[in-house]
Amino acid sequence: MTSRMTAQDASYYYLETSNTPMHIGSLAILEPPDGGVHYDRVLQLVEQRLAEVPRYRQKVREVAFGLSRPVWIDDRDFDITYHVRRSAVPRPGTDDQLHDLVARLISRPLDRTRPLWEMYVVEGLAGDRCAVFTKSHSALVDAEESLEIGQVLFDKDPIPRAVPEELWMPEQEPSESALLVGALAELVARPGEGVAAMRSAAGNLASTLTETVEAVGRFARTAAQSAPESPLNASISRSRRFAVVESDLEPYRKIRSRYGCTVNDVVLTVIAGALRYWLLSRGEPLTEATVVRSMVPMSVYVRDAGGEGTDGTTPVHPQGEVSSFLVDLPVGEPNAVVRLSHIAHAGEAYARERRRVAAQSMIRLSGFAPATMHAVGVRVASGFSQRVFNLMITNAPGPQYPLYLGGARLLGMYPVSPLLKNQALSVALTSYDGKIYYGLNADRDAMPDVHVLTSLLHESLEELSDASR
Repeated sequence: MTSRMTAQDASYYYLETSNTPMHIGSLAILEPPDGGVHYDRVLQLVEQRLAEVPRYRQKVREVAFGLSRPVWIDDRDFDITYHVRRSAVPRPGTDDQLHDLVARLISRPLDRTRPLWEMYVVEGLAGDRCAVFTKSHSALVDAEESLEIGQVLFDKDPIPRAVPEELWMPEQEPSESALLVGALAELVARPGEGVAAMRSAAGNLASTLTETVEAVGRFARTAAQSAPESPLNASISRSRRFAVVESDLEPYRKIRSRYGCTVNDVVLTVIAGALRYWLLSRGEPLTEATVVRSMVPMSVYVRDAGGEGTDGTTPVHPQGEVSSFLVDLPVGEPNAVVRLSHIAHAGEAYARERRRVAAQSMIRLSGFAPATMHAVGVRVASGFSQRVFNLMITNAPGPQYPLYLGGARLLGMYPVSPLLKNQALSVALTSYDGKIYYGLNADRDAMPDVHVLTSLLHESLEELSDASR
């Protein structure tokens, strides 16, 4: 079915440059069942469930002269083996080799002549493990009309759920003249949208981002201030580094209970501590007033018996909502508990006046939703000028029970959020089955020491835990 991109979808589509590919990703580590995880099995599973994410068989067609926003059309030449690819690291592959491979994959923009997603089944890991890395363009995943594909692939049981067979028949691709006629009709009916579309095609995103900026207009007073100077903000290259951190969720819960804050407050405090010591390792001058301004584009309140919200509760009615705020991480404060107090106070102040951005269909399908949530978070952050914050942090809770992909148990899931213009680092994290998984996407040239930050995240959590006893 042919449908026109929304103004938001188009803004993310045009926002992409060769240095800032706008795809979100996820790296799943799998423990194979007897017989292993085979590429053909993953390919079959994806093919069976594409009907639940129909946009993953659609590509983008731009309208001549930029007269209107691009359209989604069925890809009549859709080739699933192009999108689901087989890869490997030399046996026995190390985690570092896997992360180097992921860094190369997230550096490459997606092919705009095809549906905007790719999946890699990575074999050869030590311990007979397998990895599945997926990347989807931010314009593709809106949590309303289109979910991230990982949300429909994972099951609660080792035996995959049955899916009705589907005979997919792509629609005829519209001609250039038909697209032009449709665009001209829209220009007559809604001339303002036509002007906005042409400005976007020319590279001016101001008009198409109006809706997003208005949705987060409550931050206008804070956003009016420029972000502090930081080595986190620099011209970035086309190459990336990728690093991960795995941590037990229990220490975060204990700190939350000790101080009556939220798990999200503890997460931000741990990140603040790690950034503090990273800056010191670079010889950066710090005072007690030094801050790193973070855009936290997602505060997800999940009401699902299997998950835990960012406030540490487990409500019971299925629902998902997205919220966002700017928070100054007090990296100059030497006391970990005081850092937590500052961040918790900022969260409480925001909670009193927040205006949630609804994503009502976010969890309308059962499955593993964090990647969809991260995608919505990136959308919210992209509505801000990157001059008003130093760092983007997305945090999406996941289920606290095991999940399976084609019978293989999911051991861990590391999210990947894109780098925005002049931002050398983005941090994404997901909780799952009693653990928290951090994915750090960094510019290869501007942040060659990203692996220092991974060890400092562990040290920062240990420091806060010790101070909380």
